[in-house]
Amino acid sequence: MARQYWKPSNMLNPVPAVMITCADDEGHDNVMTAAWAGTVCSDPVMVSVSIRKERYSHDIIRNSGEFVICLTNRKLTKVTDFVGVRSGRDMDKFALEGDLHITRAKAKYVNAPLIAESPVCLECRVTQVLELGSHDMFVAEVLSTDIDDQYLDENGRLDLHKADLIAYSHGEYYALGALLGKFGYSVKKPRRKKTKK
Repeated sequence: MARQYWKPSNMLNPVPAVMITCADDEGHDNVMTAAWAGTVCSDPVMVSVSIRKERYSHDIIRNSGEFVICLTNRKLTKVTDFVGVRSGRDMDKFALEGDLHITRAKAKYVNAPLIAESPVCLECRVTQVLELGSHDMFVAEVLSTDIDDQYLDENGRLDLHKADLIAYSHGEYYALGALLGKFGYSVKKPRRKKTKK
C-alpha cells in the first residue's frame, strides 16, 4: 500500500473541543476555545491545555494560576466556535445573546467561572508552565469535577453519552458517534449460558 510522507504536523485527531474560562485579580473573566487539552495523570488527577502566548487568556491564566475546562456538546457547538475566533480583549463573552449565550456559574475552588450549560467542568490549578514554542502548556491539578445533574442516571452515574459531546478534527466539529465497545471488551471472556436443571 502506498503512503505519503508529509512535513511534521499536529495531525493527532480528533481531540476534545473545550471551552476554557479564566479570571484575573480584578474580577474580569474570559472564555476561549481550546482543542489542545488533554489528560496528563490520574493520581493526582492532572490535565493540560496549550495556549498561544498572544491569546488574551494566556496571561490571565499565567498570572492567576487557575482555569476551568468546560466540556462542550452539540447545543454548545456554535458558541464554542465563536469564543474561539473572537477575543476577550474586545468583548464580554458572557454577555452574548441568543444561541451564543452562555451563563456564568460560581466554581467551588477557583475564581474562574464555570459555564452553566456545560455538562462537565474541571476546576484546575496550574502546577507547571512549559514554554514550548508557539504555545505554552499549562499543566494543572484538577481540584473539582463539576457535573450537571441532568447527565446523571437513576443510580447517580455520569452518562456522558447522554451529554452529546463534540470533538474537533482537522478544523471541523463532530458529534460523537455510536458506542463501539467498552474498555477491555477485546479481552473479555464470553459469558457462559446457564443451563437449566
